[in-house]
Amino acid sequence: MHTKLFAALWFLIVSISSAFAAPHIQHWQAPSGARVYFVENHDLPMLDMTVTFAAGSSFDTTEKSGLAGLTHSMLDLGAEGLSEDDIARSLADIGAQLGMNFDADRAGVSLRTLSSIAERTQSLDIVARLLQYPLFPEKVLSREKARLVAALKESETKPDSIAEKAFGKSVFGSHSYGFPVSGEIASVEKIQRSDIENFYRQHYQAKTAVVAIMGDVTRTEAEWIAQKLTEHLPQGGDLAQVAPVTMQIKAVEQRISHPATQSHILMGAPGLARKDPDYFPLYVGNHILGGGGFVSRLMHEIREKRGLAYSVYSYFMPMKLPGAFQIGLQTQKHQADEALQLVRSTLRDFIDKGITEKELQASKQNIIGGFALRIDSNRKIVDYLSVIGFYELPLTYLDDFVGNVDRVTSEQIRSAFKRRINPDAMATVIVGAPESLDTHKGKGDGR
Repeated sequence: MHTKLFAALWFLIVSISSAFAAPHIQHWQAPSGARVYFVENHDLPMLDMTVTFAAGSSFDTTEKSGLAGLTHSMLDLGAEGLSEDDIARSLADIGAQLGMNFDADRAGVSLRTLSSIAERTQSLDIVARLLQYPLFPEKVLSREKARLVAALKESETKPDSIAEKAFGKSVFGSHSYGFPVSGEIASVEKIQRSDIENFYRQHYQAKTAVVAIMGDVTRTEAEWIAQKLTEHLPQGGDLAQVAPVTMQIKAVEQRISHPATQSHILMGAPGLARKDPDYFPLYVGNHILGGGGFVSRLMHEIREKRGLAYSVYSYFMPMKLPGAFQIGLQTQKHQADEALQLVRSTLRDFIDKGITEKELQASKQNIIGGFALRIDSNRKIVDYLSVIGFYELPLTYLDDFVGNVDRVTSEQIRSAFKRRINPDAMATVIVGAPESLDTHKGKGDGR
């Protein structure tokens, strides 16, 4: 009886989710060379948009770590004819919201504004100027460098920040994916205005821009907006390339002393890229392992059965190149080694023995059942448009999502994890390790 009920419920969820209409995405290349992704929606008098560039922290160098982030943070702090106060005040006067988005791959600027002509025109004019005519004022740069250095110094005292920094270096070695996103103190202090201007010219080119537009405008208006925001961006020049990620690492365990009452534990290895053919098997499988909250194996074993941690998680960070696979938790110091061994045994069991059909169906039900909530607002959709454009995913990505999840099999999950995740070749970082073991500082960077 329960089996029939579950099957009927599953069929209903898949049917409803499949019938849910994903937004129709229009795509073209602007005369400037920028790639544009647009969804027209007149339900609300709002316009959401982002302009994204391949200008994240992975384009930093060891000598100038932090340059990408500092360049990005300066964009809205002064532009031709506008001081930073002018920018903030003018946008506030019309109720527009400016956002700054930055990670290892991408640097972007987002805007939410009323779609009425007066408000839309004023807000777009401001964004167009700060993107295409930034000033990078020397006085503001000095202030922002001081702020950043102070923040970096503070982060050096926080166990979670210490763990993330050590984890990145252990997993990626000298690759720029392992650099701290905000940079290093010594290199930030050396950054000059000329460095920022050069980085801007090289990485904020029109031909690399991805413009995502969602909301109450027509196709013709969207074409005008995309061109206005990108026509005077830097042109030409060689596009910077990030070196390949080394996928195989050696097992390394780094224990770092810290006075915190809890141990912060991170474990992982290079994982997958956005366009990886194993994306959906690994995505669904990770939901079962540690990405599904209270329904995941790690949570069941570590929190529910043994009470070793309040929370434990696992995730893949898909990037242009393979990003990190990470498992993380916090636990009392005297329980750190027990929790770590349990994480390792749970991961090994997951990879060696695979998953049950019940786990698979429950995971699919959770993912598919919540899919509609992931695209239920203009802002969420424009974020997806930006991802689809930047990572060159199919225009049908949202239409195909439910089907791609539903087609994943338990054997695909087991095969993908066996090929991609080696429990014997993982980087482990423990900040605030048990005192008796704090003297062990690790062996190399794991490469």
